[in-house]
Amino acid sequence: MSGSSVKASKGIAGMILAAVIGVPLFVYLLIKLFTSGSGVDITRSTMTTEAVSARLQPVGSIKIVDGGPPGSKSGKAVYEAVCVSCHGTGLAGAPKFADAGAWGARISKGFETLWTHAIKGFNAMPVKGGAADLTDDEVKRAVAYMANAGGAKFEEPKVEGAAADGAVDPATKGKEIYDSVCMACHAAGLAGAPKFGDKAAWAPRLKDGVDSAIAIATKGLNAMPPKGGYSGSDAEFTAAAQYLINSSK
Repeated sequence: MSGSSVKASKGIAGMILAAVIGVPLFVYLLIKLFTSGSGVDITRSTMTTEAVSARLQPVGSIKIVDGGPPGSKSGKAVYEAVCVSCHGTGLAGAPKFADAGAWGARISKGFETLWTHAIKGFNAMPVKGGAADLTDDEVKRAVAYMANAGGAKFEEPKVEGAAADGAVDPATKGKEIYDSVCMACHAAGLAGAPKFGDKAAWAPRLKDGVDSAIAIATKGLNAMPPKGGYSGSDAEFTAAAQYLINSSK
């Protein structure tokens, strides 16, 4: 019996030893297999900054087009937020920005052909450059902006409500901005904001004149952030402020 016990003990000890050595070895080989060619040495206690950065890179990225209400983005804004990913470097055959040689033959086909391709997609270019939330006019502005940098003289579609002299119509564009941004506070008087159409609430704010009130609103005051949080142009914000002020007269 004692001999059997000794043999059994040796057998258990052997199994334990095999597990202690074998399991880590198996795990090492498995990790080595899956990280082969990655350029990362898993036996090192630390990784280089470059290796860490490479590991943390996202699989994909989303570009957000900043600006005002839908349809108001300029060609430059759309290019910088969306189109530059391909047209900035000429990726996948895209004509490179400001490359007159690459744009020449395309420009000769006419503005309508170019924006039609951009809106519907053409060759490697997806519909609207992959930014389906853009309006047709915003895409056309981006096409005009890029083509003009390559030698064209196309005119970007104007933003609805913009006057010929660059001013913005309060009754159209101003109302649009109010409905999409300013209404959040001014409709109900949130955080002390003067309510839309409330003459009594607006009176003390207009005592120094309309221009002064708009200048204060542009910079922000108390709970109100600069331009009420609107990210469009000062001219557009001014139109929204004028629409609000006109309601109190």
